[in-house]
Order: sequence, then structure tokens, then C-alpha cells
Amino acid sequence: MDLTERKLKILQAIIADFVTTAEPVGSRTISKRYELGSPATIRNEMSDLEELGYLTHPHTSSGRIPSEKAYRLYVNEMMKKKELTQEEKDAINFRLTDNVTELENLIERAAQVLSEITNLTAFAISPGKEQDKLKYINLLPVDDFTVVLMIVSESGKVSNTAVRLQTPATEDMLRILAKNMTYNFTGKTLSEALKVDIIQTFKEDAEAMAMFESSIAPSFMKTLEDMLNVNLYMDGLTNIFSLPEYNNIEKAKSFFEMINRKQDMTQKIISRDDGIIITIGGENQDEELSDCSIITATYHVDGKMVGKLGVIGPTRMKYSEVTSVMEYLTENISKACRLTEGDDND
Repeated sequence: MDLTERKLKILQAIIADFVTTAEPVGSRTISKRYELGSPATIRNEMSDLEELGYLTHPHTSSGRIPSEKAYRLYVNEMMKKKELTQEEKDAINFRLTDNVTELENLIERAAQVLSEITNLTAFAISPGKEQDKLKYINLLPVDDFTVVLMIVSESGKVSNTAVRLQTPATEDMLRILAKNMTYNFTGKTLSEALKVDIIQTFKEDAEAMAMFESSIAPSFMKTLEDMLNVNLYMDGLTNIFSLPEYNNIEKAKSFFEMINRKQDMTQKIISRDDGIIITIGGENQDEELSDCSIITATYHVDGKMVGKLGVIGPTRMKYSEVTSVMEYLTENISKACRLTEGDDND
């Protein structure tokens, strides 16, 4: 069964209506609002679209709602870029630079502006102040349940963090762990280090894997963030309460718990590809993100990709508007950065 032009127009109309109202869309609604035929004709087309997997049929309603497959088709083939008005651009520029004097403040402000405009939970990752690389990692025993995690960078920066173990570790075990970590992380920047699935390297040593995963990995990742000055800013956390998808208190609570695990969120965001990336529902590898869409974009300073910003929310999202705002923000962060640092030619 082919997706005819009529089917595509009906699907686009259903997506537009559902994104706006959050209510299942019926054939009569489409017939009244769009010149796409009689309710009976539209109803037949909607049945075909459901059979093709682009619509789902909630049990409590006679209307249909778009599936993840429909949103993906929309993003890939139907979405048109929303052109921001000059008034909108001026407002973004003012909010981005008003009383901002440092890059860190600028990135935090970008997350605030993105959240305010989209009414979604927004985030931004600041750049590291230096592209430092890891040189050496060691685990030094203090007592049976405490070790010091020592990380040395190529610039000579040293970080020592006390780690409390859930089970006691022998010196041999710590030596194996430290040797494995050094081998896997030496020469890597923060972004590269956070992408390494080091647990896989312990797959033949269950005891080492369990100790690393439960006790050492969280402290290691947190230390990397602090050491290389990468911060995750989040804004608009309470925006979810205005979304029907999160009327259920338990669902809202789960969302809060997920995004408040900043170490996990930082790792998820950094590991995404560069450019504007949209992942919808089940496309997100984590089960806890299976009901969410995430849009991320990279921003540049002096021509170098240095950070990411984006939004997280339900799959029912105004993808065109959100991506347009994010594109404009990322394009102007570099300009705003030059303003905060001053013009050397003045």
C-alpha cells in the first residue's frame, strides 16, 4: 500500500492537530479544518495509515494519534523550516546577551532562552576551558572499603577523589582496574572518554566489572566533568507540568528522577553526533527515554565545535519551531561570545 499524496496530507494534518491539541484526531475534525474530502473518505484513509503503522488508535477514543513512525516521516520528509520573524530574532539576541559577561553565563542563558521559547525542558553543555587529555589513572587503597581515584592529565592537572566501595577490594584487583582504565582512557579527551564502554572490557572478569560499575565508574565520570570544566545546565524542569503527557504524577516523578541524574544526562548528550540530531521515542537507546524526543545541536566558538544544547520532552513536539530556534541560537552563540570577550580591533 503506497503513501499517496492525499494520505500524506491527511497524516500531516493529523500531526499538526495533535501536536497543538494533544487530543486524538477524528475524521470529522480533519474534514472541517482542511479541504481533504468528506469524513467518510478521510476515515478510510486514516484506517489505511493505521494499517501502515503511521497512526495509533487509543482505546478510549474514536480518533487517532501519530505514531513514532509518523513523527520520523514528518521530520525527514514533511517538516518545513519555520522562519523566525525579526522581532523574534531581536528578542532572542537581547535575552542571550543582556548582562552577560562570560561564556559560562552565555551558555546557561542559552538554555534559559530555549526553555522559555519552547516551553520544554532545555539543557546546554558548556565547553571545557582546555582540550586536556588523560594521561594516567591509579587506584590507591586507603582501607578495605575506601580507595583514592587519582587521575592525571597531560597538562599536569591532578585530581584525587576518595571512593567508597560497596565490597572490599584487594590490591591486585585495584591494580587490574587501574591498568585497564589507563589503557582505555590514556590520550582521550573528555568527550572521547565518556563514549568509551569500558565495562565491556571487563566482560570476562565479573568481579572487576561489578566493582567498577557499582563504585568506581560514577566517581570517575564525575571527576572527569569537574576536572575538564564541563558543566550541564538545565532549565524549565517544571514545564512538564503543563504537558498532558505528564499529568500522571508517577510519570512526572520518573521524568524528574531521570533528568536529575546529571552525570548520566551529560554522558548521553555528549555521546550524540554533531549537528542537529532528533531522536524520537524508541530511537533513544535507553528504555527510560522511550516516551521522549530529544533534539540536540552543536554550537561553535571561533570555528570549533565546543558544546551542545537541546531539549527533551514528549514525542508530541513542535519539531519545526524547536529546531528553528535552536539553529538560530547556535548560530548566534559565537557572535555573542565575541561580544562578551570584546573586539580586539577596537
